[in-house]
Amino acid sequence: MSESVHEISAAEFPALRASKKALVVDFYSTECPPCEALASKYDAVAELFHDDVEFVKIFRQGNRELATELGVKGSPTVLFFKDGQEVGHRLTSAIKRSELLEGVRELEPAERFASILGQVQPSELDVDVLILGAGPAGVTAAIYCAQARLKTVMVDLGLGGGNVATTHQVSNFPGFPKPMPGYLLADHMVEQAKAAGVIPRLAAEVTGVDIANKTVVLDGVETIRARRMVIATGSSPRVIGVKGEREFKGRGVSYCATCDAKYQEGKHVVVIGGGNSAIEESLFIARFADRITIVNQFPDLQANQHAQEQARAEPKIRFRLATQPREFLSRSGRGVDGVLVEDLVTHERSIIDCDAVFVFAGMVPNLDQLQGVFQLDAWGYIATDDEMRTSVPGVFAIGDVSSKKFRQITTAVADGTIASMAIARDLAS
Repeated sequence: MSESVHEISAAEFPALRASKKALVVDFYSTECPPCEALASKYDAVAELFHDDVEFVKIFRQGNRELATELGVKGSPTVLFFKDGQEVGHRLTSAIKRSELLEGVRELEPAERFASILGQVQPSELDVDVLILGAGPAGVTAAIYCAQARLKTVMVDLGLGGGNVATTHQVSNFPGFPKPMPGYLLADHMVEQAKAAGVIPRLAAEVTGVDIANKTVVLDGVETIRARRMVIATGSSPRVIGVKGEREFKGRGVSYCATCDAKYQEGKHVVVIGGGNSAIEESLFIARFADRITIVNQFPDLQANQHAQEQARAEPKIRFRLATQPREFLSRSGRGVDGVLVEDLVTHERSIIDCDAVFVFAGMVPNLDQLQGVFQLDAWGYIATDDEMRTSVPGVFAIGDVSSKKFRQITTAVADGTIASMAIARDLAS
């Protein structure tokens, strides 16, 4: 912990708050990956602004009454105080440096804030291998490279784990006789990489990318250059483009059952899709919701037979096949409360009243900052050879962002293994 950050107890907080000095408070917990990812960023921002702002940490598990009093329900949670009053937005989970700075901006006069920020000295780091993405593919490549004594940096916009981190259970990954919660498997993977010597840059913002020169800029401050680069940025849920989808994302429209199903206790949920993800996640949602209506544009489901049989045997699940959503509705103005659908056979339209909508319509590769760089396949994924090499020399692509028939944890791990062994051989020669 930086000398500019002080740990305090609940007993010390009232006097510090009453002092009227600008104050930033980080409620943290032990064995908390997001807390660990935040620590270095919190220290760095404190080093910049400690003359004007007090930065403190409070151990949430040891100060539960204060946490409850302030409405702090998770770790980490960062609060900002000015003149004794909380201001701005609270920060939670995978907190980025820019979010911390935005919070501090609320506490400082504009000119003073800009002057201090202008003193930041950029840093540079040269490594053997730079991996963009910390899902199963990226983590595997990182572990193999680090164990081959290659200086390896692993960068992720979140906390690592990729889509595994939001999968409620993983039952087909070798070595675990009982299903493993996805978030726990993801955490184990990232921790194993750190133990192997991988340099983590988690909850980072990639503010500059130069693929040809294998260079990235993180948080606008740190430039990392590598001899080899691995793209493991994964894929994200496909947006279906229905009216109201973007407006109500997070207000009734969700793409993650693990994240949001628990809020559907006793409610009616509409699920869009008929593939494996849609059906398997519907079964998970059924643990909470009273009723589920699956809307699928095709006359038949596309999920595997076992999943279909389970869904049809679940009394909470109903089906609207050969049907497409046309609009997500909010007649109350408080979030989604209905879906306008069209029967593709009769072309009749009707409204399904509901409390939430979950969309599972496939995935798209995460290539937002990498457009026009690589040769892609017909579906927009990065084309690779049998050693996971891309069309750019010295750059590899692995996992769900690469062109392949099947996208599973095991195939991602295999990609990471293949790429890292090719890299080790390259750099050794």
